[in-house]
Amino acid sequence: MAAADPTATPAPARKSGLIATIGVIAVLTLIAGGGGWVVGGILAPKSMALQGAEAKAPVATAAPAADAHAAPAGKDGEEGAKSAQPGTLLLEPITTNLSYPSDNWIRIEVMLEFGQAPDEALAAQIHQDIMAYLRTVSLQQIEGPRGFQYLRDDLRERVLLRSEGRVKDIIFRTFVIE
Repeated sequence: MAAADPTATPAPARKSGLIATIGVIAVLTLIAGGGGWVVGGILAPKSMALQGAEAKAPVATAAPAADAHAAPAGKDGEEGAKSAQPGTLLLEPITTNLSYPSDNWIRIEVMLEFGQAPDEALAAQIHQDIMAYLRTVSLQQIEGPRGFQYLRDDLRERVLLRSEGRVKDIIFRTFVIE
């Protein structure tokens, strides 16, 4: 065996490879961050505009509420469905729990726009149908503006089918999830 020379200097460690790897990772991280920022800038204004339009749409299309003192009283002193404008009928608020998670609650107020004179018996059936449907919906299905749009479309389709064309549209007045 060869003996080690005590006067020989040790070979320098390969630091240049470690520095080059760190530099490449830093540059790739900056490129990825910049690319994400550019893509986010392209997509974010569209989603922010949709979110703003969804928040304003129910308020803009809803008619002013009728005076609660002027609404006709139903049996046992309960108020029935209120008519806010001719041809419309404001349903009682619908409050129920969601399918999943079952400890989350949803409360909505909707107004039905009839093509002819409002039908309170049909409105009561629609009220119960909407409540039954909302009990089958999970929170993940109605999250975000797209989920809210799907919910509106589903409820509109159910109302149109249930009324056999007598209801022209459904207008959301309030929508709260707790």
